[in-house]
Amino acid sequence: MDETKGLTILRITEEGRSEVDDLVATEFPLTIILDNQELVTLLCTPIDLNYLAIGFLSSEGLIENKEEIKKIIVDDRRGVVRVETQGDKGVARELLFKRFITSGCGRGASFYSAADTASQAKVGSVMRISPGEVFALAREFQLSSQIYRATHGVHSAALCDTKNILLFAEDIGRHNAIDKIFGQCLVEDIPLDDRVVITSGRMSSEIVLKVARRNIPIVISKAAPTDMAVDLAARLGVTLIGFVRGKKMNVYTDGWRVMD
Repeated sequence: MDETKGLTILRITEEGRSEVDDLVATEFPLTIILDNQELVTLLCTPIDLNYLAIGFLSSEGLIENKEEIKKIIVDDRRGVVRVETQGDKGVARELLFKRFITSGCGRGASFYSAADTASQAKVGSVMRISPGEVFALAREFQLSSQIYRATHGVHSAALCDTKNILLFAEDIGRHNAIDKIFGQCLVEDIPLDDRVVITSGRMSSEIVLKVARRNIPIVISKAAPTDMAVDLAARLGVTLIGFVRGKKMNVYTDGWRVMD
């Protein structure tokens, strides 16, 4: 399935009305089935569905490593990804009732709770980044989003070192884009030590928890954080850098990682 759809729209300007061809982002319902138990349906962009499913399961603590995965079956026609694990872990019934809609676009779902943040270990990385490196990564990130440039209807996420973008993903949901990155890392054994995550969207507490679970020390966005994101990042030792635009940025937490 294509990630964009062409259609004819009515465009109205000061000069008048006209019919023009346009592109919109595809919205696709994806159901994740874990060990024969239907878990969740995500609204997403229909690319990298295997990475999205694995990244989501990993973010929610349902899969910890690649060795737990026995089989991944993607049915992109029906919109289903089946994941079988070693030992058929299953999901506790009470966990299914804990699911709630996140603050994300694309109608994200999560099993996140306050108890998850209380037990999360502090990020131990001592990596640092310069302002020039932040601005350069942000510029490269902005130029990498092909679907956004065509539709202005998706979010993007990237995994980086301090010099280069290593992985890039797009999705109608900002949480989904990040989960695609983490899913690819888990499936392809890509290390996450001393890495940076860039997101195009708002930095919420769920985003902070996703990166802290991978011991990633720095999150960068052109957008703003929420108050819960700032509080959680401060407690977990994550450096939040927001409003990166041109040669300006705001550092909300752990500013010692941004070199003079």
